[in-house]
Amino acid sequence: MELKNNVPVGELSEKWTQYRSTMNLVAPNNKRRIEIIVVGTGLAGASAAATLGELGYNVKCFSFHDSPRRAHSIAAQGGINAAKNYQNDGDSVYRLFYDTIKGGDYRSREANVHRLAEASVDIIDQCVAQGVPFAREYGGLLANRSFGGVQVSRTFYAKGQTGQQLLIGAYQALSRQIASGSVKMYNKHEMLDVVKMDGKARGIIARNLKTGSIERHAAHCVVLATGGYGNVFYLSTNAMGSNVTAAWKAVKRGALMANPCYTQIHPTCIPVSGDYQSKLTLMSESLRNDGRVWVPNKIEDAEAIREGRKNALDIPENERDYYLERRYPAFGNLVPRDVASRAAKVACDEGKGVSPTGLAVYLDFASAIERYGKGEALSKGIKNPSSSQIIELGEAVIAQKYGNLFEMYEKITGENPYKLPMKIYPAVHYTMGGLWVDYNLETNVPGLFALGEANFSDHGANRLGASALMQGLADGYFVIPYTIGQFLSGEIRTPSIDPNAKEFEEAEKNVRSLLDKLISVKGNKSVESFHRRLGKLVWEYCGMSRNAEGLEKGRKLIRELREEFYQDVFIPGSADEFNPELEKAVRVADFLELGEVMMVDALNRNESCGGHFREEYATPEGEAKRNDKDYAYVAAWSWSEDGNHKLHKEELTFENVELKTRSYK
Repeated sequence: MELKNNVPVGELSEKWTQYRSTMNLVAPNNKRRIEIIVVGTGLAGASAAATLGELGYNVKCFSFHDSPRRAHSIAAQGGINAAKNYQNDGDSVYRLFYDTIKGGDYRSREANVHRLAEASVDIIDQCVAQGVPFAREYGGLLANRSFGGVQVSRTFYAKGQTGQQLLIGAYQALSRQIASGSVKMYNKHEMLDVVKMDGKARGIIARNLKTGSIERHAAHCVVLATGGYGNVFYLSTNAMGSNVTAAWKAVKRGALMANPCYTQIHPTCIPVSGDYQSKLTLMSESLRNDGRVWVPNKIEDAEAIREGRKNALDIPENERDYYLERRYPAFGNLVPRDVASRAAKVACDEGKGVSPTGLAVYLDFASAIERYGKGEALSKGIKNPSSSQIIELGEAVIAQKYGNLFEMYEKITGENPYKLPMKIYPAVHYTMGGLWVDYNLETNVPGLFALGEANFSDHGANRLGASALMQGLADGYFVIPYTIGQFLSGEIRTPSIDPNAKEFEEAEKNVRSLLDKLISVKGNKSVESFHRRLGKLVWEYCGMSRNAEGLEKGRKLIRELREEFYQDVFIPGSADEFNPELEKAVRVADFLELGEVMMVDALNRNESCGGHFREEYATPEGEAKRNDKDYAYVAAWSWSEDGNHKLHKEELTFENVELKTRSYK
């Protein structure tokens, strides 16, 4: 299969502008005759459904939540990037483009990334017009802060609630279209299959999660905006409902899964505390603006802390290893996530971890509190302030910037982060892999589109912080409303798709067969127990570091676990009723297949790049060692029931950036 990325010709900086001016259009009178299905109501899905409805299309929007506002986009706390250069610190569209390409370790498509950087400027204006309450400077201008992997301040934020506020803005736009009748909303509906007619995506099979009934929904095309697959690891920062099912059902219908081994480990998460946990909590990357990461210099001090004989305050400044500042002086604590995560793992592997499990490092705000306190005292005209005054003033500044994050940390851990450093450790957060799409965000299945984290296109092997919200809104507001016309302009004479066609009937039978198969096993083990075991396998053999031996073993163990799942899973109730355990079983069944393909992809890629770290391919300093000669391509996989998953390659060409080893030193 030849993968055509459909990137338009021309200068990189002019491609998108020229393409928008020459692409095929659908006239307003024809839009009224066309139906579009949008699955997902996070930032990408809600913004796409709202914009397509505003344009005049008839949109059906699906969410497995009870409200679109429950989408997991609310959990992206720290901010959204945009090349506005409000700080006058040298930012530009090109610099955002370059930082994103470099941050992804040169494994993303140039044209898509540049378009993302261009759209970023418009996103902020759109959101401000919607009333999103971004933080502002004293004079009223929008505030910015820094995130990892960059040397400018380009991240717009609303305290530690940015994702939530942006989703409310998109939800307002969606609600307006629902009220006008251009969008029909289907809450508590989960997509369980894609329907293809004559090779084109023409609808979905969905299960009403309240009643258990199976429904057919037809349209001229289907847009998937269903997020990432991080919950394959079981323990992650994702909500427990987050899953891969919609995307994976598309794969089973012929769509390609690209770069599934590219998963992001976020360095600032609250550490695992026990087997009772079902998810992990992310502490926003924005905290690394002011927090300094360190471990004790001496292993015996780390041991004393783990055993409760000492705490962080007992370690004097000269006996602390601020290892990110030491190893990466140019970027310090603001190195990209993959770099910071591996460095934390190295420190803990050396025996310097500071939690009872040995898997934690400190994120310390004492220096920032003192710095801000002195500045506040000066601005208030307080001469010779006492140390207690300085701390009080500094803590007030930190509370204003990060207060809800500090409250969340204290509620979960029982420790006051104003007085003691936070304990953090890397955890699964985001997936750069996803459905393969071309420049139009269309998969290799005609009429099937994928947006946001559900596609692979913009982040390469590692995503920079605050870029997820940027991509979701860019895809939904500013890309798909244009590019979907390239497909739909050829469908204006296509009548309404008939949901009674044989293809829909066969797809519905396929769904019912799967549900009946799962219900009928009547085994002895819960769905949750299989999910937990799968997560441990994927984390151990395809987590922060991988090697060939482990990947081969992990693949074998996953296949064995999948066989056991279909022989011994227990699902109470029936398929034709409200049944949360059945919902979970379908999702875990898909994770069991995806997990194998992740292992295959990681085994195929004999290099280290970004979040994919193969232990066999590292520099003497322990950094990722890429192989641009043999692996500068997108690895897109087709699923095969017999395990012979086929690799399809899209070669990556770099005409505007120089391929070189990343350095943040």
